Amino acid sequence: MSNQESGGLQVSVVMAVFNGERTLEATLQSVLQQTDCSFEFIVVNDGSTDATPDILARHAAHDRRLRVVHQENTGLTRALIVGCGLARAPFIARQDCGDLSLPGRLSSQFALMTSSSAVMVAGGVRVVAPDGETVNEVVCTSTNLSRGLNAADVSTVAGPPHHGATMFRRHAYIACGGYRATFPVAQDIDLWLRLVEFGDCIGQDRIVYVAALEQGSISDTKRDKQLFYTALAIRSRDARRATGSDNRFFASTATEFRPDAKSNLLSRRCSESRFFYFVGACLRKRDPVAARKYFLRAVRANPLHIRALIRACGF
Repeated sequence: MSNQESGGLQVSVVMAVFNGERTLEATLQSVLQQTDCSFEFIVVNDGSTDATPDILARHAAHDRRLRVVHQENTGLTRALIVGCGLARAPFIARQDCGDLSLPGRLSSQFALMTSSSAVMVAGGVRVVAPDGETVNEVVCTSTNLSRGLNAADVSTVAGPPHHGATMFRRHAYIACGGYRATFPVAQDIDLWLRLVEFGDCIGQDRIVYVAALEQGSISDTKRDKQLFYTALAIRSRDARRATGSDNRFFASTATEFRPDAKSNLLSRRCSESRFFYFVGACLRKRDPVAARKYFLRAVRANPLHIRALIRACGF
């Protein structure tokens, strides 16, 4: 796509949202307030039943950079396929609802991409707990990023610090096949494993994105499913390396996740307790006071969570 066809745009920011009314306003503002970069912001409303459509309509009426697509609920991967398919700029930046792009995120990543031949840049990320406490900050060097994306198995493979903090070349995205509907989760690692076959991926030594830990997220509730599709992405990559294509691999491989029956018996309260215990464990050394608060929440959700009870009592 030529510069004229893209309308002079430098970056297309793509986000999918489902029932995001609680955090949508802040996320939209964090992107629309970016400066020193010509961009469009494509948001796919994936069948939301809350106030999300109204919030999007209000912002779109006052800012022509915001392009909103409404559709029935299809899941994150298919929504991202739609959004990236509408992108007009030479670079695509991802964004997740509930997270924030810090000032200068787009311009700094655009500068890195245009000063190199890399196909993707991975921004540094600040991870925050539900009440806003900083859990950790993660940056990834280009060397570690290359090592992680060329790892052999699920236990060692690693990509950028966060899906939403990446920016990649639109032509490379198209050339590698883009997001694939086969992957309802782990669509990010599948894309990254194919993008790296078209060029280098570089790490940005700067925190440009704030990612929120949230109960009910994919990583919180669908860990087994994530591991299944991550392994599928790795095996697909290995097939391409061996034969030049993964078409035959998918033709002969079961690609639908079938959960263990036991996982369906887990109660919502136990899941909530595990999540708060995890947050508390992450904060234990950095912020003991905040950690105890989350341990107490874990105990309230499940009084039989012994480890949470021990931590909450200060042991």
